[in-house]
Amino acid sequence: MRNRIPQAGFALLLSVLALAAASPVRADIVVGGTFTATGPNTPIGAPGKNAFAIFPETIAGQHVKYIGLDDACDSTLAAKNMRKLTEEDKVDVVVGTSCTPGCLAMADVAQERKTAQVCLAPLPPRNPWVFSVPQSAQIMIEGLVEHMKAHGAKSVAFIGFSDGWGDLNYDALNKLAPAAGIKVITNERYARADTSVTPQVLKMFSLNPDVVYVGASAAPAALPSIALAERGYKGQVYHSPAVANPDFLRVGGKAVEGSLVATGPFLVRDQLPDSNLSKKPGLEFARLYDARYGAGSVTPFGAYAWDVYLWLNAAIPVALKQGKPGTVEFRQALRDALENLHDVAGTHAIYSTSASDHSGVDARGRVIVRVENGAFRLVN
Repeated sequence: MRNRIPQAGFALLLSVLALAAASPVRADIVVGGTFTATGPNTPIGAPGKNAFAIFPETIAGQHVKYIGLDDACDSTLAAKNMRKLTEEDKVDVVVGTSCTPGCLAMADVAQERKTAQVCLAPLPPRNPWVFSVPQSAQIMIEGLVEHMKAHGAKSVAFIGFSDGWGDLNYDALNKLAPAAGIKVITNERYARADTSVTPQVLKMFSLNPDVVYVGASAAPAALPSIALAERGYKGQVYHSPAVANPDFLRVGGKAVEGSLVATGPFLVRDQLPDSNLSKKPGLEFARLYDARYGAGSVTPFGAYAWDVYLWLNAAIPVALKQGKPGTVEFRQALRDALENLHDVAGTHAIYSTSASDHSGVDARGRVIVRVENGAFRLVN
């Protein structure tokens, strides 16, 4: 004779099974990412996506699932990816994107969905759920303005992208240079996809600035240097940290020789003294990246993504004490832990975040380099 489940017990069993189906227990931490892996910003975004692909499979003994998307430096697509990752994939945290306009577009979704976003591009303060690993434009430009002043510059011409990255650079320069006795005499802009900046450079050239600052990124940042060199400009040209890649050197060629760049220590990791706390993690990441993608293929932009892993490696063990992956409690605890990092040694900086500083970078995250013989050489 078959055993029969009493009607009341059977109903209870169905309720339990339905509840389990509606609220599955998730053991994995899920990390989402969106990167500018295609389009004009590929030299910056693709290395970040490559680094994301070699994040460790476990953190704090917990298995991690990674979901990476491409937004092609399209702000609308970046926001769409953010919504997909948070609403459909229900990720615990999002890495990206790799360009400032896209990060800005994602920020409101991060706050709405109560999911931490760790940007791979510098950002001004946005909301409690948004963090940014790269050095702020202000920290970087501060070092360059100090160099301008030390070498007697009294005027600087600005040319940069006509987007959020250009704005960040101009705003920082316009704040710091006058305080150092240096007048900002132009604010010229161009689009990332432009192939010529001749009209802008002609205007700058006519004003005879002591120095020029270029607030652009990757290969397109070489355009002003090329146009200035063609017209025989002899003043010092400074560039943002977003030019620290081989494409900038290749496209710029002799025209970018002598350019000064403020960048993170990773770019010149082999030239750093052993006392620099970013040297060891920088060399280790370079070894891992080159082993996966080929010798000499690593760039500073992949290293920024690796620093996000180092952030997560420090924050996730703390968050796990407050909640389980996939829950509101875990996402909140992870955000809180990311906001309270202390001396996390990364490839680009020693990070210490706080409620008022969601980047956590100080002057230790900045070095000045010069382009010499087609390579970047440490100045200080």
